[in-house]
Amino acid sequence: MTKIVGLTGGIGSGKTTIANYFKSFGVPIYIADDEAKKLMHSSKILNKIKNQFGEELVTDKQLNREKLAQIVFSNPEKLSQLNQIVHPEVKKHFLKWFEKQKKHSYIIKEAAILFESKTNEDCDYIITVVAPIETRIQRILKRDSTTREAILERMKNQWSDADKVAKSDFVIHNEDVNEALKKTYDIHNLLNNL
Repeated sequence: MTKIVGLTGGIGSGKTTIANYFKSFGVPIYIADDEAKKLMHSSKILNKIKNQFGEELVTDKQLNREKLAQIVFSNPEKLSQLNQIVHPEVKKHFLKWFEKQKKHSYIIKEAAILFESKTNEDCDYIITVVAPIETRIQRILKRDSTTREAILERMKNQWSDADKVAKSDFVIHNEDVNEALKKTYDIHNLLNNL
């Protein structure tokens, strides 16, 4: 039976890098954040966002993601409302995708808020990627046009590494690339034999 392996970690921890390592071993990867972004452009979700957060967030069927981020990342209640709109659709989409992956011993579902969204409950195993806070901040500053303050605000909305690690089966420390790759390979071999 194909196992669902959740892959998570705080913003800037390098989850996507680790997911790409698994992909290089032939493991199917579902990147929940990417799929959520695509699904947020469906008329069904756009209409729900307009109704919940205001007409001005959608222009010519295009979502103003920056404006939405400003609203939700500074207000936990608004973030929860957005998650209640998006997460059920992502879950449905994932289950359809998963049905097509049955020939593999396991798949990876990468999600930044795996625990926060309770998606961990659907996983057979959990891998958490960790890196020092300052390393994470520097990675995000290089990757995104954002500020240190905005990054820290987003980090406040995610579980701490300690909380994630306590509920995980495997932990990958992603500061030294070679060490992270070796650990990923070891976990891959373990998962293939479970």
